[in-house]
This record gives sequence, C-alpha cells and structure tokens, in this order.
Amino acid sequence: MTSTHLNYETLRDIFRDRRLPLAFVDLDAFDRNADFAASLALSSRKTLRIGSKSLRCLPLMERLLAHPSGVFRGFLTFTLEETDYLSSQGHNDFVVAYPSVQAVDMDILARLTLEGRTISLMVDHPQHLEVLDKTGRDFGVVICACLDIDMSYRPLGSDRLHLGLRRSPIRTPQQALDLARRAQDCSHVRIDAVMGYEGHIAGTNDDLPGEELKSAFLRVLKNASVKELTHRRTAVIHSLQAEGIKLRLVNGGGSGSLVSTLSDPSVTEATIGSGLYAPGLFHHFKEVKYTPSAFFALQVVRIPKEGMLTCAGGGYIASGPTDASKAPYPVLPGGMRYLDLEGAGEVQTPLLMPPDAAQIKLGDPLFFQHAKAGELCERFNELYLIQGGAIVDKVKTYRGAGYCFL
Repeated sequence: MTSTHLNYETLRDIFRDRRLPLAFVDLDAFDRNADFAASLALSSRKTLRIGSKSLRCLPLMERLLAHPSGVFRGFLTFTLEETDYLSSQGHNDFVVAYPSVQAVDMDILARLTLEGRTISLMVDHPQHLEVLDKTGRDFGVVICACLDIDMSYRPLGSDRLHLGLRRSPIRTPQQALDLARRAQDCSHVRIDAVMGYEGHIAGTNDDLPGEELKSAFLRVLKNASVKELTHRRTAVIHSLQAEGIKLRLVNGGGSGSLVSTLSDPSVTEATIGSGLYAPGLFHHFKEVKYTPSAFFALQVVRIPKEGMLTCAGGGYIASGPTDASKAPYPVLPGGMRYLDLEGAGEVQTPLLMPPDAAQIKLGDPLFFQHAKAGELCERFNELYLIQGGAIVDKVKTYRGAGYCFL
C-alpha cells in the first residue's frame, strides 16, 4: 500500500467506533488508477469498457463514467440479470461476457433488446446461436451477439500445452468465419462484436519481488504470446470484415494487459476492472502499475499469547485454484503472518504479529486486501469511501442493494 497518508494509526483513527468487519475504498488511490488507465486509452485513442464483475458497486462504476477523460464507456457484465439491473438504473451499452441459454435469461435479453438497449451476448458454439435465434423469433426481434475468440497460448501448436483460460473453442479465422456464417443463416441473430480476452496476460504477475529470473521468464513467455495472439486476433477481424460483417466493437485485454491490448490495431476498446481496486493478486506487473485502493478491516478479539492476535472472521478466500495466494493479504500493520495450521478462518483468524504491534488492543482493527477484486463486495453490503484521510461517503455494493447475480 503506497498511499502516504494510509498508515496504520491513520486508518485506525478513521474507523474508530465503526462496526467491524468493514470494507472501504481509498478514493485517492482509486482515482489514481483510473487516471493511469485513462492516460493509456487516450494515448491509443481508444476507449475502456468497465468490467463490472471486478467492481460490483454501481456508485464507483458511475464515478468512472463521469471521469473527465470520457474514455470509460459501457459495461462488460457477467450475467443477464446484472445487465438488467444496470439497465434499470439508466445505463446502456452492454457486452455480456459469459454465455447463457436458460429461458429466464433469454426473456431478459429479448426484453432489453425490445427496449432499445445496446446489448450483445457472448457466443462461441452453434447451440448458442440456435437458442438466440429461437428467442429472436419468439419475440420478433434481432438478437445481437459477441463472438468470443480464444486468446490462450499454445507454444507447441496443439492443446497439449495450453496457457490461458478455458473459454471459447474458437481460435482460428476459419473457425470464427464458420460460426459467423451460421449466424448469418439465422434470421434473428446478428454478430456485431468480437471479444478476445488474453486472461493469461492480464492476470499474471511478471515483476515479482525477489524472483527476478522467474519474472524475466514470464515476461518472455507473455511477449511471445502477445505477438502470436495479436497476429491471430487481427486475422480473425480481417476475415470477418471481408465477409461483410460489421462490428460495433472489438474488445480485448484486462487490467494487467492494457499496454499491449491497446497497442493492437484490431482492438477498438479494452476492459478495465481489477486494476482499479488493485487487490492482492494485482500488485506486481512490469508494464502497468496500480495503487491498492480496496481493503477490509477485522476486529481484534483475542490475544492467545504474546506476539499473536486473533481477529473475528476473515476467511474471505478467492476463487480459482486453492493455494496460499487466494487468502486475504495482511496489510497493516506490516509484518503480520498467518499460522500455517489455521490460515484465514471462517469465524476467527489468528496472526503472528511483528514486535512493534504490541500497542494494538482488543477491539482495534487489522487491515487486509482480498486476493481478487470484486469478490470482496460479495462479503460486504457497503463500502466506506475515504479521501484525504477521512470518510467522505458510504455506498452500497451489489449485495447491499439486494442482489447476488452468480
């Protein structure tokens, strides 16, 4: 945590007498991250789509839409129910990042389309098109779709070594054309967007402290992958355009890959999300630098022995492969460590404390970051907003607004 005014004593005093646990966002750091991302977008003359799953707090997303640069436009949502909620709050321009075929979602998609909302649902399989086409016929509307292109890296040229996310089976220009042509045969489906998300670039730290050789190797691997995927993504777009398919957008990237994604001439916009909170897993990138802005505080409730404190709660484990990196990151006071046999617990979390933490008393807070970004908001109804060392507002998360979308 690099904000100079955010030291332990300052934060303890800010939240004195507030109910714990609590979560908060440092707006000074949040805005600094937004400014950094905006500067990259402006220099490339492209726009940034808000990755809602990584924020899950409408007031903070609206703060981005009001950014003076004007580069934050539209949402990359994660479910159709969430998209419906954002639409009900007066927002538009959606790409739904994950497919769905269930009837309740198709009803939402058709209704939003009939209402004139700009919305494209992700597709990567002929059955996706069949369901969308039937929905369009049933409701008398043309449904827009976003073609998802697999951007993972296969240095051996086959699936035996697959570096990246398991998303779409569509990798090559020919595969993209085949699906696009099937969409053209559907009377009520139109592909109007393409997404190629390089998750293995955007989400892999490559400037790890004390691990220079590993970091250098990761950067070599990432650079090779960027070269390959840029060539392939460009070829996909050119092939679709040659087929006469008009695209309103080509989306790519994520917080960790903004530089390379925005440099790709085939991309019209990049997605930004996690970098704005800069959680535990987003601290160590070479090309992009974000300032941690989202945190949570736990109450000290026990002193099991000298040099150890126990907090209430704290087992906010992130999704993904289960390992130590998915536990919350102890932040302040510096030097806190988990006990190997307990870790971050459901109802209590004991921590080994540094020698200078002896002044911490029962009832005092200890401060942490979630390993990931938006998942923090699934644990809290509200986020305190602090700025200049003081609380300036308190806003609702999706959970606090009464919603759980996935």
